[in-house]
Amino acid sequence: MITVEEALATVLEHTIQSTSVSCSLTAATGKVLQEDIYADRDFPPFDRVMMDGIGIEYASWEAGRRSFTICGVQLAGSPRRTLEDTETCLEVMTGAMLPERVDTIIPYEEVDIKEGIATISNDKIQRGKHIHPQGHDRKKAAKLLSRGTLIGPAEAALLATVGKKELLVSSMPKVALISTGDELVEVDEVPLPYQIRMSNSYALQSSLTGMGIEAQRFHLLDNKDILLAELTEIIASHDVLILSGGVSKGKKDHVPEVLAELGVEKRFHRVRQRPGKPFWFGTFGQDKAIFALPGNPASTFLCYYRYVLPWLWTSMGAVYRPLVAVLEQDFSFQKPLTCFLQVSLYLGEDGRLWARPKPGAGSGDLANLTENHGFLQLPAEKDTFRVGEVYPLVSYRPLPWS
Repeated sequence: MITVEEALATVLEHTIQSTSVSCSLTAATGKVLQEDIYADRDFPPFDRVMMDGIGIEYASWEAGRRSFTICGVQLAGSPRRTLEDTETCLEVMTGAMLPERVDTIIPYEEVDIKEGIATISNDKIQRGKHIHPQGHDRKKAAKLLSRGTLIGPAEAALLATVGKKELLVSSMPKVALISTGDELVEVDEVPLPYQIRMSNSYALQSSLTGMGIEAQRFHLLDNKDILLAELTEIIASHDVLILSGGVSKGKKDHVPEVLAELGVEKRFHRVRQRPGKPFWFGTFGQDKAIFALPGNPASTFLCYYRYVLPWLWTSMGAVYRPLVAVLEQDFSFQKPLTCFLQVSLYLGEDGRLWARPKPGAGSGDLANLTENHGFLQLPAEKDTFRVGEVYPLVSYRPLPWS
């Protein structure tokens, strides 16, 4: 067996090179950017009004004037107006260009308006207040986004702002999700007493769909001839295979043997961890990867989120950034296996992410996964873990910020 650290390093050493493809902005969320993005103009592109109110020349207020005749309105989306003289003001709207000669904005809340005269009620006016200066945030030609950035809502807004209707993103790999096992039936079937409905492939498909990857699902029986025939075709038509089940030491666990006969190069089999010890990983040629995960739900979850997901993001050019969390209570585990402890998470008053152990009834306890947020990675060289200690976190659902 190899260590968790060795397994992850091996997986990431065998990523595949994603190509760049053109993508519309509306379809880009969840994809990885494959070009640098630069500002096509200043941010903001003009001196921008930040509050609804009136705009004046500060020197006039400084000289003692408190009432101003309203000479017009500067609306957002309208050409720039000019203040007529020091005795007048312009009503200004949020998002509008700052009028010529105006250098101070007073919000409506600090102004009394009667019969076209605006009287300032605040005695502490500041020059330049409520004005967003041109180029304050970013200058024209400044780099806004770097290649390898994962595109989310904020990035989509920025891309729209610079007019990127089409952009380059990483191509998505063709992924096959393969459940193995005679005991499995489809979700719309009524299982016999010795059968269960398949769930692992649906869990993985759900995660991949969230990344914009359309994965095909397959179910193969624990029959060596069937596995050989079906996997031959699946390998030929996909970039990535993620199998679930058939990798342990059972009499019908044929997956490792079949993959070897198909010419898949085994990189490792069995990792010094719990759950997920029988995890298998290999490559086929220079551009295909095969992950064979143990079939118990917690093992499948752990191996997918700890190894497969970082491999996918890295292959698509994104940067893998692990998380950490603080152990909420003491916990013991027999070494020398790395323990991936199921935990629920919450944000503590100290601003840190805390992990509450909820181990469940073992790797087959599917329901327990719904009550947790991830796995805390407890190192193999220890058997006692104390409250307040910080460990790596493998998260499989959104973090609870409230």
